[in-house]
Amino acid sequence: MSEATGKVFDVKSFRRTLAFVRPYKTIGILSLVLTVLLSALAPVQPKLIKFTLDNDLVMGRTRQLLYMIILLLAFLLLRGVIQFLNTYYTNLLGQNIIKDMRINLYRHIIDLRLQFYDQTPIGTLCTRVISDIETIADMFSEGLIVMFNQLLTIIVIIIIMFMDDVWMTLLSLSVFPLLLFATYLFQKATQVSFQEVRTQVARLNAFVQEHITGMSVVQIFNREEAEFEKFKQINNAHKIANIKAIWYYSIFFPVVDLLSAMAIAAIVWKGGEGILFHTESFGTVVEFTIYIGILFVPIRQLADKFNTLQMGVVAGQRIFKVFDNESFIEDNGTIHIEKTDGNLIFKNVWFAYSDENWALRNVSFKVDPGQTLAIVGATGAGKSSIINILGRYYEFQKGSILLDGIDIKDIKIETMRRNIAIVLQDVFLFSDSIANNIALYNNNITQDQIEAAAEAIGANEFIKNLPGGYNYNVRERGAMLSAGQRQLVAFIRAYVQNPGVLILDEATSSIDTESEKLIQAAIEKLTEHRTSIIIAHRLATIQRANKILVLDHGEVVEEGTHRELLARNGFYKKLYEIQFEKGERTII
Repeated sequence: MSEATGKVFDVKSFRRTLAFVRPYKTIGILSLVLTVLLSALAPVQPKLIKFTLDNDLVMGRTRQLLYMIILLLAFLLLRGVIQFLNTYYTNLLGQNIIKDMRINLYRHIIDLRLQFYDQTPIGTLCTRVISDIETIADMFSEGLIVMFNQLLTIIVIIIIMFMDDVWMTLLSLSVFPLLLFATYLFQKATQVSFQEVRTQVARLNAFVQEHITGMSVVQIFNREEAEFEKFKQINNAHKIANIKAIWYYSIFFPVVDLLSAMAIAAIVWKGGEGILFHTESFGTVVEFTIYIGILFVPIRQLADKFNTLQMGVVAGQRIFKVFDNESFIEDNGTIHIEKTDGNLIFKNVWFAYSDENWALRNVSFKVDPGQTLAIVGATGAGKSSIINILGRYYEFQKGSILLDGIDIKDIKIETMRRNIAIVLQDVFLFSDSIANNIALYNNNITQDQIEAAAEAIGANEFIKNLPGGYNYNVRERGAMLSAGQRQLVAFIRAYVQNPGVLILDEATSSIDTESEKLIQAAIEKLTEHRTSIIIAHRLATIQRANKILVLDHGEVVEEGTHRELLARNGFYKKLYEIQFEKGERTII
């Protein structure tokens, strides 16, 4: 994810980026017209100054001199207005492009399967969506159109100079071979540095995002100094990458200024000689001196703008690498289900997260409508894998899963997931109000429905006692609530969806003792008359299940009720004895 293609200028990425200009071609054309107009106006000021010096000033025409000064000021005002409009529209074009690109990229990212997120640092994705796309904006507002302006200005100025005086022009351009060689070396030296800068930005973002998220672990295990040292190393690498690029600039710009000064010195020497021998006018010498200034400014900036363009292309390579990731769950289903009965059947299901490292092996079971199935087993037995493939967050490789007698691959994913609600052990709440965390911005869920669901779950009282009630902001990841309160919010979120199938993935393992009764009551309400699958630690929840599935190394080793499994004296009984007879209230 952090590596670009390695090309200096990737034409394919550049063309794909230009595709985002099409909806705004009017703004693009207007920007180009203003750019051409600016370039065409570039020689006007030196011409006016030459005319004024050679005619009005030399002849002592004070009135005409005043008129020319007013004309010159009016011209500068006109050029300033055109420059303003050009800057505004080029930036407007860039911002519109990155708005669309960011929307398309985020749309693409949220559709990728969860396995993509298992393998990709979140900080790196943040860099792609935010920092890299901002670089694309710079490519349009400060790179592409500005480069066109500067190239056109150079061409116009050189043509006018040759029309005015060939020998003075050749003398002015005598330093160009050195300038072109210096520019070539500068570009060669900065090719690698910009890719390294983008790589280090992504590394820094990934590290900061991950370690701030996991700061509680850092502090609990007293690893602040060790993590700080790692941060300093990554930050130092980021600094070195930027300093390399800055170092090349610090050499190149003085070289350009020196060559510009040499060209001006040559013009003054040759022009001064011409003035003495009456072969050149004073106005021509001043005119060419101004031309040198106009000519070398865009040349000096051109290399910088090319680097801006190059950085934009490198950013484009990285962004399109995400766009090109087709890690989607194939949604070829054509059947829409409004409401499922919850009749669930697994038939000889095999599943692996990678290659053939099977997390589930030939798993078969059935859950009748309204029944509760509990799944137990040691860590890594495959419990959560069943949940992952049931919601089609991951794709299973062999077998079939039927919902109401229909293969889930034949059901439209959106309608299937609408009928399944999951409550996880690690409840994720957004930095928003409790109401929005429950409804998740579903406009079909009203405030009355939210409150009715909270009342049914038994959480209405604690929510109303919070400052602001349902408008209380729980902050990032629900930090302002206790673990038990976060679980209750998650239960309300599931309940208000009114799912046909409910999944509790170890959703009761982290609650405190005071919340246990409330949580158990909420679970009973949630699972009432609803097909439920519970991966649970709490023995009370397992005992009430209609059926218990015992997994070991991805295989079903036992199946039955709590009493039936205890009577068999098998795997389940061993788990029960290990946990329960020690006085603990959990069972793996």
